Amino acid sequence: MEKKLVYTGKTKNVYALENGNYELLFKDDCTGKDGVFDPGENSIGLTIDGVGDVNLRMSIYFFEKINQAGIATHFVSADLGKTTMEVKPAKVFGKGLEVICRYRAVGSFYRRYSDYIQEGAPLPAYVETTFKNDAKGDPLVTKDGLIDLGIMTGKQYDDIKDMTQKITKIVADEMTARGLELYDIKFEFGYDADGSVMLIDEIASGNMRVYKDGKYIDPMTLSKLFFA
Repeated sequence: MEKKLVYTGKTKNVYALENGNYELLFKDDCTGKDGVFDPGENSIGLTIDGVGDVNLRMSIYFFEKINQAGIATHFVSADLGKTTMEVKPAKVFGKGLEVICRYRAVGSFYRRYSDYIQEGAPLPAYVETTFKNDAKGDPLVTKDGLIDLGIMTGKQYDDIKDMTQKITKIVADEMTARGLELYDIKFEFGYDADGSVMLIDEIASGNMRVYKDGKYIDPMTLSKLFFA
């Protein structure tokens, strides 16, 4: 099948396919700084052999489980030999929106609200949304903001929140079964021609914080533990 490069990303390239779908090529490039891996960084800092493969493996594992649960995603199929994933076309919200679900108060959540909560305290599947904008530090945006700015409808927001909490539980349960604990996870959503919401991008270890016996597990170690 013929394919055409349409976007070169930091960790993935995107190709248009003849059948109307898209192909994501998972690369071994990682975000980081000074040769140290950091999923929160905005630039490529290093290359780790096999990271594209493990990110794709985890994405396949979870997309298949989420699809089986009846939750809409863009996942169609994957080819581990080529480190590629075929996905349905989807439009992103605005110029890109990240949706975070938090089970514990860590990271930026704790930094913002430390006057009111202890670090590591449990949260009830708290959902927040941020605009993808490196220069502005990925600013938080509320449901009202998303509606009033014309980014999405109230129903689309409610669907995203509901889907986020259900998907997070699927991931958290899989971690628990391996003696691990999910603290938080980051997703991206898009919508189809009818405006229906679907989970897009990837579900990889670099998009989540996972702990074992109270200690943070770095993404590459997490991938190894998950598939051990």
